[in-house]
Amino acid sequence: MTLDPFASARRAAPARDPATIAVIAAGGALGSAGRYAVTRAVPVPVGAFPWATLAVNLAGALLLGLLLTVLLERGAPNRWVRPFAATGTIGAFTTFSAIAVEVSVLTKDGHAATAATYLAATLALGLVAVRAGIAAGHRLATTPERRST
Repeated sequence: MTLDPFASARRAAPARDPATIAVIAAGGALGSAGRYAVTRAVPVPVGAFPWATLAVNLAGALLLGLLLTVLLERGAPNRWVRPFAATGTIGAFTTFSAIAVEVSVLTKDGHAATAATYLAATLALGLVAVRAGIAAGHRLATTPERRST
């Protein structure tokens, strides 16, 4: 018998129907436009700490923790909310590839200390941000009656 650690994930994966893909794409258009707006508003000089990407990814981690916690505890109002908001919008707003490219470029250009600091800050603060989002999501999802018990 062959053990497949991904079998349950494949069974649980939603159908790849065109409507779901369209909803994710619409959210992705919004998220990527938001990300572009931030990078234009906060330009980062060559060799400098990538504050714009860090801010975007921390905001995305916070929002993703908040959104998914509320959706899991209250239930999504419809089947399109999670793919649109979480996968599409927040997924396109944040990006791991930008972190990888910025760390690589900073290192190649002789700014290894900045690259290491940026990578460590992204990982550590990202975990703090998602945990804060989850905590806020729990507070938002809990009704006043349930809070008092």
